[in-house]
Amino acid sequence: MKYIIGIDEAGRGPLAGPLAVGGVIFKGDVKIEHEYFQKGIKDSKKLTALRREKLFTWLKENTDIQHAVAFAPSALIDQAGVTVAIHQALEGVLSKLIPEHCDLKDVTILLDGGLTAPERYTNQKTIIKGDEKERAIALASVAAKVVRDKRMIALSKKYPQYGFEQHKGYGTKAHFESIKEYGLCDEHRRRFLRRE
Repeated sequence: MKYIIGIDEAGRGPLAGPLAVGGVIFKGDVKIEHEYFQKGIKDSKKLTALRREKLFTWLKENTDIQHAVAFAPSALIDQAGVTVAIHQALEGVLSKLIPEHCDLKDVTILLDGGLTAPERYTNQKTIIKGDEKERAIALASVAAKVVRDKRMIALSKKYPQYGFEQHKGYGTKAHFESIKEYGLCDEHRRRFLRRE
């Protein structure tokens, strides 16, 4: 196969902020070597923010690997659901990564967890805990998480009362308390916050 693509997502479960799908692409003969991988691959969510940031910096500087991240906003998640939102963001990432005029038969896509690419990508494989087994998926996971975290830090300047820079939109006690005090903002996923 000519190209390898790794895909993973970040931000499926938060109460606020976009969902991010990250991807990387490299030629099949490229060897992915980094000290991060010397003791096996770990779930990027279990790394410290500093280690993720260092790995992401290395990824950006590595000319053999391209990366992309696409967002699905809270409004889309509310309107269409998480599954549709993920698929739209995944399509966005693939359109950014795959070279123009590339034959899709020359692309192998490795996806984490329950993710799937559109059917036209015939060479695709979904791998449970793929971010712990495949370097391409691990790097996609880091890209998705770091870029989404940066987006949440930026949103915290627009909505300082919610503490997005701390919890990144997840349902912490402090976040629920701020929602109780200030109500919801445009970044909150109302679908996730409906009262039963």
